[in-house]
Amino acid sequence: MKLIYAGASPFARKVRVLALEAGLAAGIEMLDTAVLPIKENAEVNRANPLGKIPVLITAEGEALFDSRVICEYLDALQSGDAFFPHGAERWTCLTRAALADGLMDAALLVRYEGAIRPEALQWQDWKDGQLGKIHRALDALEAIASELQGPVDIAQIAVACALGYLDFRLSHLGWRQGHPGLERFFAAFSERESMKATVPA
Repeated sequence: MKLIYAGASPFARKVRVLALEAGLAAGIEMLDTAVLPIKENAEVNRANPLGKIPVLITAEGEALFDSRVICEYLDALQSGDAFFPHGAERWTCLTRAALADGLMDAALLVRYEGAIRPEALQWQDWKDGQLGKIHRALDALEAIASELQGPVDIAQIAVACALGYLDFRLSHLGWRQGHPGLERFFAAFSERESMKATVPA
């Protein structure tokens, strides 16, 4: 298998963390690349018409995307505890993972607005709308932070990668303020070898 990814991407980090936790990373060739909304990447476009990463090329040559699909595919390959729970708890877990993914989406858009869009074209109201999503997501995750424990699942991985991206690109937001539960969760989860091996750069 091959994973096309970018080291700075929180979505790619989510896949890489799960692959390490599942014991599958050694069997995946990691192809680090760069992707920007305003600059096409021919390699990525061939694998994913949307031009987004991560993309997993399976052993059979099929291209899988996005990160949610890839993570569930890798979970199906491994023989340990499921990262995607079954039964009633599955829907709670998936909803929390979706909330973390939405936080990542908003954070990436804020990053692009400031780093890529020309200053004269930037729209503060739009940026504020994305920041509002981030703050509401953090508050919602803080409310359930004490439940982010037990066997590692996709929700814990997604939340940790989202918080790690805030530290990496939007540290000025100071997300830890007012979110002590998330701070404790992130500090503990960041000690996992899978997180240490995938720190964004």
